[in-house]
Amino acid sequence: MRVFVAGATGALGRHLVPGLVAAGHEVTATTRTPGKVAQLREAGAEPVVVDGLDREAVIAAVQAAGPEAIVHQMTALADVRSLRKVDQVFAATNELRTRGTDNLLAAAARAGTRRVIAQSNAGMYERSGGPVKTEEDPLASRPPSPSSARSLAAIKHVDKTVPLAAPEGIVLRYGGFYGPGASDPLLDLVRKRQVPVIGGGTGISSFIEITDAAAATLAAVERGAPGVYNVVDSDPAPVAEWLPYLAKVAGAKPPLRMPAWLGRLLAGEFVVAQMTSWRGSSNEKARKEFGWEPRYSSWREGFLAWVSG
Repeated sequence: MRVFVAGATGALGRHLVPGLVAAGHEVTATTRTPGKVAQLREAGAEPVVVDGLDREAVIAAVQAAGPEAIVHQMTALADVRSLRKVDQVFAATNELRTRGTDNLLAAAARAGTRRVIAQSNAGMYERSGGPVKTEEDPLASRPPSPSSARSLAAIKHVDKTVPLAAPEGIVLRYGGFYGPGASDPLLDLVRKRQVPVIGGGTGISSFIEITDAAAATLAAVERGAPGVYNVVDSDPAPVAEWLPYLAKVAGAKPPLRMPAWLGRLLAGEFVVAQMTSWRGSSNEKARKEFGWEPRYSSWREGFLAWVSG
């Protein structure tokens, strides 16, 4: 197939593009940075320099490529070490998830591209009810913190718009990335004992190793019904379980423990919500529809491989 990957030099794109090429697909890959063109060409893709927020440029690039599938992986996240002001940290990414998504959908319509696959996030389910959510469960009715209202709205925009606007619209709600080129700041902070367990660590996390996320995305290009999918591993777990384990395999001292009231003062409401009331996600639908199995079914072996690699 001819596949157009928007945001091809990000954490996931760096693994997705070579995977698509190895599977025999003809890949056009975008970057905002001219200096990354050689990297894309070496991976076997046809590089295009384009700003995802430039509507006419995006439409022109997609029309020139004539893809049968578009994969939206555009984000603008670098070394994130604080989530006290979520909307400020995610401001550019939120624009790419709203205006950038609309631009790609307009381009798909103009080029006659039926299949559009877009990146979303599995961490924004309603923080009540059972500990593990499926795609049938609602997203949060209100943001985890006042500073994350725009970020929640941007995720909802992707989830709602892509399946409605594209004949074969697929939204992939990824769990927390880790692995080669992903979440290295978290590992650094854990080693410095700067990530405490807050409020008992009862929040449930769902992770996905970055090459497993790329493999699921490749599967979504080739098969699977339109709709929304959780792309996570098979082992959702409370913070109080996975954070001490990560510290142990990283050779760090056990994480500090902190009451929720102090966590709000030091880390902010969003992080406290993550650590105390987050809900995990089930990967059953993605495994069934895509015929995909994560290589690391649990963060336990995945963290070990990540840290030792």
